[in-house]
Amino acid sequence: MKLKAEQVKQAKPREKAYKLADGQGLHLLVKPNGGRYWRYKYRYGGKEKTLALGVYPDVSLKDARSAHQDARDKLAQGIDPGAVRKVEKVTRHLSEAESFEAVAREWFEQIMPDKSESYRARTGRILEKDLYPHLGNRPISDVQPPELLATLRRIESRGANDIAHRAKQTAGQVFRYAVVTGRAQRDPSADLRGALKPRRKKHHAAITDPAELGRLLVAMDGFEGTPVTKTALMVSPYLFQRPGEVREMEWAELDLDNGRWEIPADKMKMRQSHVVPLCSQVVDLIREIEPLTRHRSRYVFPSARGASRCISENTVRVALRTIGYTNEQMTPHGFRATARTLLDEVLGYRVDWIEHQLAHAVKDPNGRAYNRTAHLEGRAEMMQGWADYLDNLKAQALAGNVVTAKFGQ
Repeated sequence: MKLKAEQVKQAKPREKAYKLADGQGLHLLVKPNGGRYWRYKYRYGGKEKTLALGVYPDVSLKDARSAHQDARDKLAQGIDPGAVRKVEKVTRHLSEAESFEAVAREWFEQIMPDKSESYRARTGRILEKDLYPHLGNRPISDVQPPELLATLRRIESRGANDIAHRAKQTAGQVFRYAVVTGRAQRDPSADLRGALKPRRKKHHAAITDPAELGRLLVAMDGFEGTPVTKTALMVSPYLFQRPGEVREMEWAELDLDNGRWEIPADKMKMRQSHVVPLCSQVVDLIREIEPLTRHRSRYVFPSARGASRCISENTVRVALRTIGYTNEQMTPHGFRATARTLLDEVLGYRVDWIEHQLAHAVKDPNGRAYNRTAHLEGRAEMMQGWADYLDNLKAQALAGNVVTAKFGQ
């Protein structure tokens, strides 16, 4: 006798598991814990087998009968429905393993560990926010240029042209990884050259006028934030390293007695370790906060939200906003352009020393890259000279008389 939907709904658990038959091998298995499972008992090759057809109420009586009939049709054709189910399960697993998201996550785990924290975070955001929602479930070998372009156009539509270009670059890296690991035949991003709107050239705002710089330094000196934030703000113009390198500074990287900061390669954009000579002003500033942070964090500038991480990428930027400087007037990254311009045009230091201190790619006359300690003595002299020049600008701004004459070397 066929089951009725109400019977299935009202089936109560008993001390032992029991079955409610619907006929032709289909039954509902009711377990003591209350679970209700659809099962199909059949014979194939002389052996009795059982095929799971789902869990009630997710699978209704009607759906169970449909799945049961499908299994019986296969059996009538001499096909074992249980074997088909196993093949489908394996195929589904392989398909999931070769989706864009699966390959991208594998690529991220393989390639990204040696990249900088900021680069990993930025790439991860692009994958999670812009690529996975539209391409994640697609078999990576099936993604064609028009589909990838449509995904990138969505990013462009919100005015994020630069991110669209970064997403194209990231997707291309994932596709090329899929090619070399045998999951795809080619990289469709290669066909999109020239298809995106051009990037807007982005220049970090920077003050290069000595009088304006002196007034900025005076304003910075009057900042009333936390000691950690103020110190990070105050050392930024002296060091003129990339903001991420400054905020991620660790105590283990510093030799304050000898005035030296050695940044490991995995934190550097060029993936080469970098030596920064420390002027006496920076050493003094760091020593002032040493009792506050060294005992509780590996970072010189730990976050107020937890000592296990450093201050955020916006900390110094917000400090500049607080003292009245907009993003169009000055940025943390702008201190690099400030130093690059004034060290050359006003103080007259050697350009190769300046470029090397900025951690730009600098080569010797034979085309070989300089090592991390190249011109260290000269750069140490330059860094102290730069710091003294900044202090002089600040003093003159306070006195209302900034001298802008060029100093020869």
